[in-house]
Amino acid sequence: MTPPEEPGQGITAEAPVAPPAVSLFAPGKAADQTLAVQTLRHRKDFLRAASARRQGTGGFLLQARHRDDTDPVVRVGFTASKKIGNSVFRNRAKRRLREIARAILPDMAVPGWDYVLVARPGATVDRDFAALLEDMRGAMRSVHRAPK
Repeated sequence: MTPPEEPGQGITAEAPVAPPAVSLFAPGKAADQTLAVQTLRHRKDFLRAASARRQGTGGFLLQARHRDDTDPVVRVGFTASKKIGNSVFRNRAKRRLREIARAILPDMAVPGWDYVLVARPGATVDRDFAALLEDMRGAMRSVHRAPK
């Protein structure tokens, strides 16, 4: 026996609005943010960022480049190679990098820039999270300092 359908079920029902699988803002804060952040997805964007400004820290490497376009969106990407370890360690490193990006980018990112955070073997996973946050703040200040 098939149960009767309640209103809001079946083919005509609307899908519930769900947040994206990977959000760069804390839950409930995305609507309050004025900075639009997207995730880098294409290899060419990662390569362009790699050939621009870089700042190494104790926990990761920050690569940043100014896009010469009028799009005010900030884009961010995350990289963890097999040098980091197996998939468990690579995923842990990327999760930690996403968290520091979520914490720091809304305050320090400049619209129209791409940022790539590259995990470091033995450092990104093991380093204290507060130290990673300080590394990110320092790297952002250094990247946006006027070139000499």
